[in-house]
Amino acid sequence: MIVVLPVDPPRGGLVLPELVERTPLSAANAVALYEAAVSDTVRAAADSGGEVLINYRDAETLPVEYVGDDRPNPESEIRDLVADALEDATGDLEDVRFERQVGSTRSARAGNTVTHLLEREEAGSAGILEPTAPAVGRSEIDGAAMALRRHDVVLGPSSGGHTYLAAFGVAEPIDFTDAYAPPSHATLANRTGEAGLDLGFAPMVPTVATPSGLAATTATLEARAVAGRLTATATKATLEELGVTVGDGDEIELADEGDG
Repeated sequence: MIVVLPVDPPRGGLVLPELVERTPLSAANAVALYEAAVSDTVRAAADSGGEVLINYRDAETLPVEYVGDDRPNPESEIRDLVADALEDATGDLEDVRFERQVGSTRSARAGNTVTHLLEREEAGSAGILEPTAPAVGRSEIDGAAMALRRHDVVLGPSSGGHTYLAAFGVAEPIDFTDAYAPPSHATLANRTGEAGLDLGFAPMVPTVATPSGLAATTATLEARAVAGRLTATATKATLEELGVTVGDGDEIELADEGDG
């Protein structure tokens, strides 16, 4: 399976905006967390049996407020981030493909990528893996690839009705128009049913893209650290550096908030 990670350049206000709006995290905090999550997710994908493709957004697909002559090249930013992630990993940067995203919306960009890989490149299968799912492991990725031998589409549910993985094993999959409209897990499932395709599921994995997902990820990584099974080391370290904790009602808090 070709594992596609749609990665944005790590710029304040662009990445993890929901956390900035609904938690104490600043835009700079969100950038640090996004970079860590991407690093851990890239390593998990590289450790899997799939081929890794980084689908990056360039100046043509970025909102105009995040484009300017004083900003670095988006592809260079993302290549550097991936290179740092794989520096001490088993995966090799030379084995990672980089291709720009094409499309005006998230759904269009995902659809264009999957269609290109399955129809034009005649890949056996392709999966869109959210780069904000640091708790994902090679077992979930490889398990989804194996499940595509029995199902046409495999979806990995995340917190809040979102989807962290959407994998396809048929050349003409679903109608991708607004396919990621919330709740994306239900929307993608309904599109699969409308196309007459067989649907399977991967285990649930939270993402850090929403407050509820960040709370679940924080608890998951803490538990894995206690058990000696932590792989998302970059994200765990960043959460500790930022002082992220989970309070009553799964509210995201910063340990040093209000100090001084």
